[in-house]
Order: sequence, then C-alpha cells, then structure tokens
Amino acid sequence: MLDKIMKALILTVSLLFCFNGNVLAAEMIELNQLVENAEAMDGQTVTVTGEAIGEAMERGNHAWVNINDGTNAMGIWMPLDDAQSIKVFGNYKHIGDQLQVTGVFNQACAQHGGDVDIHSDSIAVVTPGYATVAVVSSQKIIIGIVLVFLALVFGLIYFKFIKKSDG
Repeated sequence: MLDKIMKALILTVSLLFCFNGNVLAAEMIELNQLVENAEAMDGQTVTVTGEAIGEAMERGNHAWVNINDGTNAMGIWMPLDDAQSIKVFGNYKHIGDQLQVTGVFNQACAQHGGDVDIHSDSIAVVTPGYATVAVVSSQKIIIGIVLVFLALVFGLIYFKFIKKSDG
C-alpha cells in the first residue's frame, strides 16, 4: 500500500514539473534583454547562456567571469570552484566554453559598486571551448604591402626633397 502511495506521489510531482517549466529553472533570456529591461528584471532569478571570455578574475573564494552571448556581455559573480571548472576562455585564438548560468540579476549591485551583474546559483558547461586558426585573407596582405611601400616612398620624398630644402 505504501509503495503505491509513493509511486502516485512521485508521478504527481513529475507531472507538475513537466507542466510548469518555471518550477525547475528560470526562462532563458538574452543578456541584451536584461540590460534593456534592467529595472523590471532587477532581483529576478534568470538563466542565460554565453561564451566565457577573457579570464577568471579571482577574488577570495569567488571569481568574476565575463560571458558574451552575441547580443551583449556581462560579468558573472560565482564561487571559485565553478570558475575553475571553465577550461577554455574566449580570446583571439580560442572559442571559450559555452556556459549556462542561473542566478540573480542585479541592475545596480550594492555589493559590487553599482555594477550590472549576475550572482550565479549554478553554472554548467554546455559546450567545451576549442582553439581556432586565424586566417588572414590575401587581400589584406596585398593592401598591407602596398601601404608599407607607399609609406616608404613618401618618407623618401620627404627626406630627399622637403627636408633638404628646409636646411
């Protein structure tokens, strides 16, 4: 009898979670939407995704990690252990780990000098980062060579004719 009651209870709770997605996690939102609706979103629990960029800036047992979702970038205040789970940060030679962050959005965080930030409750690495190869187009190389040549010609003209006539 107790076994049947437990099964019914588990089934009921599971169905409630299926019908109400807000029970498990906040709705996914773009960073730019947070910035544009900062006053309305202040103090709300939000879920965002973005590429970890730059580097983790350690502050005691916490760290700042910046993420960029393509619409905007924002600082995430997280426990140091979470920051250390990020293996690749985006820069000119890397695409950073793609993170999913759930936390409290602050329009003007009193703890951090009035900055806009998110204090994370949880982070997950959705997609690991990787190294990239920068390819310079042949058009840019040709333009660069032409500009260097022109600079040399104008420098020669200056020193040969203009500077000579001044002295």
